[in-house]
Amino acid sequence: MKILLPTSTAGSLPKPSWLAQPETLWSPWKLQDKELLEGKQDALRVSLQEQQQSGIDIVSDGEQTRQHFVTTFIEHLSGVDFEHRKTVKIRDRYDASVPTVVDKVSRPKPVFVEDAKFLRQQTDQVIKWALPGPMTMIDTLYDDHYKSREKLAWEFAKILNQEARELEAAGVDIIQFDEPAFNVFFDEVNDWGIACLERAIEGLKCETAVHICYGYGIKANTDWKKTLGSEWRQYEEVFPKLQQSNIDIISLECQNSRVPIELLELIRGKKVMVGAIDVATDTIETPEDVANTLRKALKFVDADKLYPCTNCGMAPLSRTVARGKLQALSAGAEIVRRELLSSAA
Repeated sequence: MKILLPTSTAGSLPKPSWLAQPETLWSPWKLQDKELLEGKQDALRVSLQEQQQSGIDIVSDGEQTRQHFVTTFIEHLSGVDFEHRKTVKIRDRYDASVPTVVDKVSRPKPVFVEDAKFLRQQTDQVIKWALPGPMTMIDTLYDDHYKSREKLAWEFAKILNQEARELEAAGVDIIQFDEPAFNVFFDEVNDWGIACLERAIEGLKCETAVHICYGYGIKANTDWKKTLGSEWRQYEEVFPKLQQSNIDIISLECQNSRVPIELLELIRGKKVMVGAIDVATDTIETPEDVANTLRKALKFVDADKLYPCTNCGMAPLSRTVARGKLQALSAGAEIVRRELLSSAA
């Protein structure tokens, strides 16, 4: 990136009311068939324009073409039965009805590649595309075939690598893997989770990122956060090994969190997407709020490696609130950018 402190979003943005129910996470589609395809493309255009008008530097599809950040990818794979569902506890936090792995998993055809090509046609800006990470995928299923979280994760890593290579060929500049499970299953992350992630990025020449957050602002997540005490030190468990990994960028949650900012020292040398926007509240940050978070992060992240970002996706928020938060992110980054440039002059 040539620009200093390039801004981006961690993931989803609100969907227009004609595509899905507003302010509702994982809402069903309101359209079908050809109308749904056109509706998704229109929503992608709108989402892109809102990012551009808000001054976001690294743009995405806003996840307009998918209903769920994990299961929409899984729906396109063979070996997974969506009819016979089981109830499992997601990330040791809340119960959910999930599909069942009944046979060897494989990817019969690309999942998001056509959507990525469409986004690439709409803009010359740097584009980022999010995929679910292997560990978060296995945590969103009931496995009745492999009977091993690790074995299934390695299979998903191979499949994700196939998709990632085609996304890169379609013109995606940064491929991000969403791994909120990395904040929960620390032993597995260090034993094989990071290795699986490295298998997923094998052979890629584009930049790669891993997004590790404390989740959307839903009740199950906010209730969990209340149990974490005065300091959230989960990142401390996985950062040392991530710092040694081949992943280029680490995306994390900072704004209004209890993450000790000095934990960023553990990933010194990596590019860091610093979450400077709280997605669990409708309160719109001021540019100075954002700037303060970035200034704190700059004590532990070199300026040329700091990417101002959101804590997580903003799908559950209203479009007005999300737009205000994007504008605050850009304005706050600009404040700090000017400070850095003036001090260097």
